[in-house]
Amino acid sequence: MQKRILGLSPNIFFTGLTSFFTDTSTKMVYSVMPLFLLSLWASKTTISLIEGVAESTASLLKILSGYWSDKIGKNKPFMILGYGITALVTPFYAFIGTPMQILWFRFLERIGKGVRNAPRDSLITASISANEVGKGFGFHKAMDNSGAILWPLIASLVLFVFPLDYGMVFLLATIPAILGVITIVLFIREAGAPAQQSSRTVRTSLRALPRKFYFFLGILFLFTLGNSADALLLVRTTETGIDSSYIPFVYMIFHVVSVSLAVPIGKISDHIRRENLLILGFALFSLVYFCFGYFHTIGIFLFLFVLYGFYSALTDGTQKAMISDIVGKEVRWTSYGLYYAVLGITLLPANLIAGLLYDHVSSSTPFYFGSGMAFLAMIAMISYSVKYSGERGG
Repeated sequence: MQKRILGLSPNIFFTGLTSFFTDTSTKMVYSVMPLFLLSLWASKTTISLIEGVAESTASLLKILSGYWSDKIGKNKPFMILGYGITALVTPFYAFIGTPMQILWFRFLERIGKGVRNAPRDSLITASISANEVGKGFGFHKAMDNSGAILWPLIASLVLFVFPLDYGMVFLLATIPAILGVITIVLFIREAGAPAQQSSRTVRTSLRALPRKFYFFLGILFLFTLGNSADALLLVRTTETGIDSSYIPFVYMIFHVVSVSLAVPIGKISDHIRRENLLILGFALFSLVYFCFGYFHTIGIFLFLFVLYGFYSALTDGTQKAMISDIVGKEVRWTSYGLYYAVLGITLLPANLIAGLLYDHVSSSTPFYFGSGMAFLAMIAMISYSVKYSGERGG
């Protein structure tokens, strides 16, 4: 038996560390990307479309990576490839001069995410005991977002000292991305892979997934349709007149709260019905988005980013833990692939709708739309909770 680290299995710890390094890189890039696009005269629709196309196209690889890792019984090769693509693409942002070029590189970088996410979550699930699922995903969520605390501060500092020098930010972001790949290669081991399955077996397993799993995916589809990219929240924040060098700092507030609450909420989710946490999270998202549409002052927006971090801690790890509760081990990896595919595919229309509403109706309308969809998802989640009230996690 492997020695535990901070009360966790080594795989959980080092997968979290890998995500810490990679999220350090990606959030450093993401925190300044809307500003970079605005400096290239990109419209709000263009910004939204870039994020939507990148996420949605990559989602096809999320389900394929889940299927193929299921078929060959290995996670680590997909993780190395996925995180490696992100490390290779990141420095090229420094040499981009048009929004279309950004679209291509965002597409390539999201392919990396599409390849790695389902196998990574499957490895996490296979490395933890049944009574620590929420704790394990909570730790991963905390590590995933911890990287978004320190480095956006550095991004803010770089922009403060070197105004509009986004290339320097992108080059610095390459360093932690490389460290993430090294961590996988040296410290992560395969864990509990099932026997190899034929494609026919996998198709049969898809048909055998419980009805409540598809009900749950339907709720997430409804919610995600109004959950446009965080880039629009940052664009909305710039309209308050705040200096652009402080935008990464503002985004960091969201991650500080999310990281601080992820593990405690993950532990709570192991002892109460996870649906209750999702209902609260959807309600909070609805409130936050409504207020982003209604108000227009930096002081209120700072508080809203705090609440947004609370929403994130309530929902991200809890959704994944619920899937572990709902499905059996024989289709676990494929179910995570389906989960990511539904989320990713929905992000294209979600972002396109939000961008068009922003440019052609008003800057408040996309947030009102997101608030309304979250409210509907909350009602659907209440219905789910009532329907399956006698079952743990679903």
